[in-house]
Amino acid sequence: MNFSSKLLEEAVQAFATLPGIGKKTALRLALHLVNRPAEHAEQFAEAVQNMRRHIKNCQVCHNLSDEPVCTICANPRRDRSTVCVVEHIRDVMAIEETAQYRGLYHVLGGVISPIEGIGPQELHMDSLIARAASDEVKEIIMAISPTIEGETTIFYLSKQLKPFDVKISLIARGISFGGDLEYADEVTLGRSIQARIPYRTEE
Repeated sequence: MNFSSKLLEEAVQAFATLPGIGKKTALRLALHLVNRPAEHAEQFAEAVQNMRRHIKNCQVCHNLSDEPVCTICANPRRDRSTVCVVEHIRDVMAIEETAQYRGLYHVLGGVISPIEGIGPQELHMDSLIARAASDEVKEIIMAISPTIEGETTIFYLSKQLKPFDVKISLIARGISFGGDLEYADEVTLGRSIQARIPYRTEE
């Protein structure tokens, strides 16, 4: 791809570093900004800079937040007795889109994967166990993608949570094994949350 402008080339290269953005899409985005009023590009750049500089993780659930505690955890109308455990922040957004769940969340930050060098200590598990130890939490829903790593993570967590008086549930398997939660349609995901089942480990 030949460029008559080094500045345009640098902008295209910057856009192309984003996931799912190829060189042609990056060029289209860069040209869009070139053809818009200068203040539009400035607002765009300012929004990205503000997000990167000021966004933080919720001290309670590890979701993204503007404040120390996110709006979901701070909402007094949410059911504080139920905590939905997910892998990633994207999964919180996917479940919220279903409008079928009114409890709280806990973002692990991934799943146990020895091949990738990810163990329990790399995930937000200690804070989940601390939440389970409180009298407030009565049920923990494992909304983790149904993969081998996901199943391993669920099994490990269920063992760690066994000493506490909490019900452990799985979302119903309307989600195909090996699939990613974020790509499930809203109806299937919503029904899976509603039709969750207890999780049992072999003695």
